[in-house]
Parts: sequence; C-alpha cells; structure tokens
Amino acid sequence: MKKTAALLLTLILAACASQPPGEPDNICSIFAEKDKWYKKARKSYRRWGTPIPVLMAFTHQESGYKAKAKPPRKKILGFIPGRRPASAFGFAQAVDETWKQYKKATGRRGADRDDFEDAMDFVGWYNDQSHRKNGIAKSDARNLYYAYHEGHGGFKKGSYRSKKWLVDVAAKVASRAANYQTQLNRCEKKLQRNWFLRLFS
Repeated sequence: MKKTAALLLTLILAACASQPPGEPDNICSIFAEKDKWYKKARKSYRRWGTPIPVLMAFTHQESGYKAKAKPPRKKILGFIPGRRPASAFGFAQAVDETWKQYKKATGRRGADRDDFEDAMDFVGWYNDQSHRKNGIAKSDARNLYYAYHEGHGGFKKGSYRSKKWLVDVAAKVASRAANYQTQLNRCEKKLQRNWFLRLFS
C-alpha cells in the first residue's frame, strides 16, 4: 500500500513538473513557479552568452514551454491526420539532425530534448554558432531567431526576407525578449538570493 501511494505521489509530482508555467508572459512568475529553471537558464547563459530573456523568448515561441511539444500533423483531405512536417521535438523544437550535431559538438551524449536544462543549453549553443558564423550579436533576438529557423546558410542568403510570417514571428520573439528583460531586471536579485540560499538548504 505504501509503495503504491509513493508511486502515485511520484507520478503526480512528475506530471506537475512537466506542465507549462501558468503565467508564460511573465518571466518572474515563470521562475517563481519553476524554481529550478532560473538556475538552468543561467547556466546556459554563463556557458554560451545568450541572455536569459532571449533563451526564454525562444522557448516560449517554439514550444510554449511544453516539454514534449511536436509540430502539428498535416491534414489529408482537410481532416485526416497525416505525417508531421518535421522531426522537431521538445522545449526548443530541435530537429533530429541538429540535435545529433549538438550532442556530438558538446559531448552531451545523454541530452534529451524534453529536458529543460538540455534545451536551454541547446539554444545557447545554437546561438553561439550563429554568432560565430554570421556575426549576430547574442542579444539580437530577432536575427538570432531568423538563423534558428532558417539555418546558418539560410540566414546568410537572407531567405527570411521573403517570408512575412517569419518576419512577424521574429518581431514577436524580439518583443517578448525585451519584455522579459524588463521583468527580469525587477526580480533577478531575489532569484539569485533564493538560488544561493537553496545551496545550503
């Protein structure tokens, strides 16, 4: 009986942990609810240099903070579920091939796309590549997102310019990153203090 209760409790806690945050447009509320996410996002920032608000704005756009997000299936005849248009999966919607490249380049062989820490590290790594290959500033959410979506070669060719929908989405990502930064400026000291105190709890 005790084992069954413990198993149920574990499953409930796991389900709660995998749920998207209740206030996804407020970075302070996100980090208050998901108390380990700030530390994980900060770890990626310190390793790769992409500011936390940019990392989080990418994740919001790509998956809505859903750990197991996948692209919607295409409809056949308007209603029959068909194949998914891409292999994108997880918080960062990384596709199979790019995820393989990331794991090989970083040595993180056990990384999982539905793990928040691994997803943060992936976005930071990819943006670092965009900075190295295309000279995009790591705080430039708009152009980083173009490269994230179109690939490094596509960004260099300017393929995003002919895609109005992508231009609009990138503008939305940049706006959210700016809002997140303003919010984080108000609560980061408290987050850092709470994170420090948890080291000794």
